[in-house]
Amino acid sequence: MDLIKTRLALLVAAAAALSSCGSQVGKVSSSVESSQETAQEETSARESSPAEAAPTQETTDESSPDKSSGKASVRGKMYDCDGRLLMYSQDGRRYVTEEYAVPFANVLTEMSAGLDATFSDLLTEKNPAPVDGSDDVGQGIQVTFDGQVQKAVYDYMQSMNIVGSAVVMRTDGSLMAEVSYPSYDPNTYTDTSYDEELAWGECGNKAFQNFEPGSCFKIMSEVISDKHGVTSQTDPGIWEFGDFPITNWDYEKNASSYPMERSLYSAFVNSSNIYFAKSFDQIGADAVLSDLKSIFHFGAAPEDDIICDFGSLENNIEIYCDDDLRRSAFGQSYVLTCPIFLAALGREAVFGEMVRPFVLENVVDSNNCGTVLDHGTAAGEVIASIPEEYRQGLLDGMTGVASGLSVSVPAGTTLYAKTGTAETWIGDVLYITGCVKNDSDTGHASYPTYSDYGQSGSYIIVMQIQNPESHGFAFASESARVYDGIVNAVISNV
Repeated sequence: MDLIKTRLALLVAAAAALSSCGSQVGKVSSSVESSQETAQEETSARESSPAEAAPTQETTDESSPDKSSGKASVRGKMYDCDGRLLMYSQDGRRYVTEEYAVPFANVLTEMSAGLDATFSDLLTEKNPAPVDGSDDVGQGIQVTFDGQVQKAVYDYMQSMNIVGSAVVMRTDGSLMAEVSYPSYDPNTYTDTSYDEELAWGECGNKAFQNFEPGSCFKIMSEVISDKHGVTSQTDPGIWEFGDFPITNWDYEKNASSYPMERSLYSAFVNSSNIYFAKSFDQIGADAVLSDLKSIFHFGAAPEDDIICDFGSLENNIEIYCDDDLRRSAFGQSYVLTCPIFLAALGREAVFGEMVRPFVLENVVDSNNCGTVLDHGTAAGEVIASIPEEYRQGLLDGMTGVASGLSVSVPAGTTLYAKTGTAETWIGDVLYITGCVKNDSDTGHASYPTYSDYGQSGSYIIVMQIQNPESHGFAFASESARVYDGIVNAVISNV
């Protein structure tokens, strides 16, 4: 029996009840004020910790199942994709392995509304054999995260003071890393089962936090423009209407080169706001919203949510006037999404299909990660796709963007990328959505385990920087050297 098919709805419901970070990433109202309040509430946090024991919370509190329920009172162990121990229980407390404590703090532990809470139902199903001499311990789970990659990326972001997040996804949709900096030492919160500040505050999980995506949204705008035949037009550099004109990022520096005739390729590679704003204006709101929904699983309605085993990704777009429509084309106005969705979008951009993100690899014997009791979430589930005739143009554009970033990738791989600079209520937020594609990877390979993924697999890597002013970055393209460091941290640790 496939575990997820029978339990996915229960897991998502449980995640919502426990304030799972994934389930909190949601829509905003039509006002900027309510957008800010919603996003602040959505600053997800999940917690975990590495190699020795770091007590995080009681496992026998009121939320724990009693023996009459048939459930174990103590949660089972949690392992990474290579069988490294991430979390376990001892002496009535939940512990995290010391080596990975800070890098995983806002991703796994219950105090940050993390996966230990989300998968509590599975972790309290009684293990088939006694664990550490007790028959009141739950079964274990194996997650798709790679502890070494998570730690390497976190350490790099910490060394560079990169406030923000990084998401690494395999082509089958499994999350290899989900890093959010800053994090915290869970050892100092020994009696906490849940803390609102840890879940939604400065150390919350930014990989789940919704903000405007800026020009990374143009991945979708490029395909929609191509679909509707908007493949060339005049770009004036500045589009004046009302009190707030739309201006290209390079207009002040290159005003003498405008107006110019642009191709769709040029508009994408040079990230022209005007081109895509005019494109959406010609296509119209109804067609744009329909294409976003049908091609990219992107919309504001409940049915547009992407239900994952760790919670749901809830994007937002609202169009109340022509100005909203035009600015949505470059990821502003009422457009909101999170880095995990951008990873799924990056996968679709390069391979043509979006697959559902997931983190549950197997349910295992808590004593031995190698003993699989049940399989986890089905890998490679396609939930959206770009029509074949519009894929190559986007690939050409992402190759053109990547060629200007000077990011080093291994022989036999190709980098595809899109940069994005978003104006948000916390200041500018920078993104690079990219894929280090193995040239032989079709995106359809299956992986019984991930032990040899590095030999043939590809990596979708999304970087988000929330403190660009600390580094003197005005635009996302200027942060390419930081992205290069994250790519190297991934590649050298798989």
